[in-house]
Amino acid sequence: MIESRAPGKLFVAGEYAVVDPGRPAVLIAVDRYVTVRLEEGADVGRVHSKEYGWLPLVWTRDRDAVSLVIEHQPYDYVMAAISAVERLRDDLGLAPRYFDLHIESELDDARGRKFGLGSSAAVTVAVITALDEFYRLSLTRAERFKLALLATIQVAPTASGGDVAASVFGGWIRYTAPDRTALGAVLDAHGAAETLRSDAWEHCSVTRLPPPGSVRLLVGWTGSPASTERLVDGVRRPRAAADRPYDAFADDSRACVDDLVQALADDDAPRALDVVRRARRVLQRLGASTGISIETAELRTLCDVAERHGAAGKPSGAGGGDCGIVLADASSAVGGLLAAWETHDIRRLSLSVHPPEGAADGI
Repeated sequence: MIESRAPGKLFVAGEYAVVDPGRPAVLIAVDRYVTVRLEEGADVGRVHSKEYGWLPLVWTRDRDAVSLVIEHQPYDYVMAAISAVERLRDDLGLAPRYFDLHIESELDDARGRKFGLGSSAAVTVAVITALDEFYRLSLTRAERFKLALLATIQVAPTASGGDVAASVFGGWIRYTAPDRTALGAVLDAHGAAETLRSDAWEHCSVTRLPPPGSVRLLVGWTGSPASTERLVDGVRRPRAAADRPYDAFADDSRACVDDLVQALADDDAPRALDVVRRARRVLQRLGASTGISIETAELRTLCDVAERHGAAGKPSGAGGGDCGIVLADASSAVGGLLAAWETHDIRRLSLSVHPPEGAADGI
């Protein structure tokens, strides 16, 4: 039996803009996990998860022993992760084997509603980590990140990969995305092994940030799951050349990320809180200019309550529901803030930052 787990994530700043290659975001990994247990199989492979109901997802190999034939369920991140590893395994000349996966997630509630903590990225990373051990690939942490991102963009081509990076490296990170279109072209032309070594990762970076001691992190959940892909596509829909709200937003977003990175480096709580408030306004302007509901009524309440209590709040990720994050001075009382959240049916998620793992620089 092989067991692996991967943490969820939260965006702190840089949402939407991070989709563009080279534009930065700040993320944290959180201590809620997807756990994968793998055992050797025979004749077919199975994926056991409540996501697929009572029956397992069953797959077999095509005659080429690389392509996968999926039964019962549509293509998803789990199968994309398996396929990515199988392509690499084939590139390396290793014999195929069958295996069964058992998947459990802490990234949703008892009714299966997503918290918005990056469950797709976490399950992708956890599956690839387990298969790395199963096939004895000896991948570095950076290679596991790259393979997980290659799997992710097979399902969601516009995904930035920030959630994948947080899940692989843990802690607080500054992230910039590669050109996923270029990566896909290299993958199609040269295979997985060559893509991991290619120059198409040139815009990608993962930089470790110091955990701030002077600020406290609070996370509130609105109880309304949102579709990141739909929201991102809506914001980035082509518009007239004269209408450039997105370009202005992207520049403002970079400035917020740069200032937040410096505030974290200086452990400067007042400045960090000010940046989070600015980042919220930047997202509000983007939503207003594009007609996309990034800050829902529930998220607005979550953030307004935080500001009334001297803290700083903003939507985390694409918005449209899901989570909001709050940074508060570590020395301040937050009982009144949390009581106000409860009055407005905003659920506090008891989360801490998952510790950093391995070196993050040099992707």
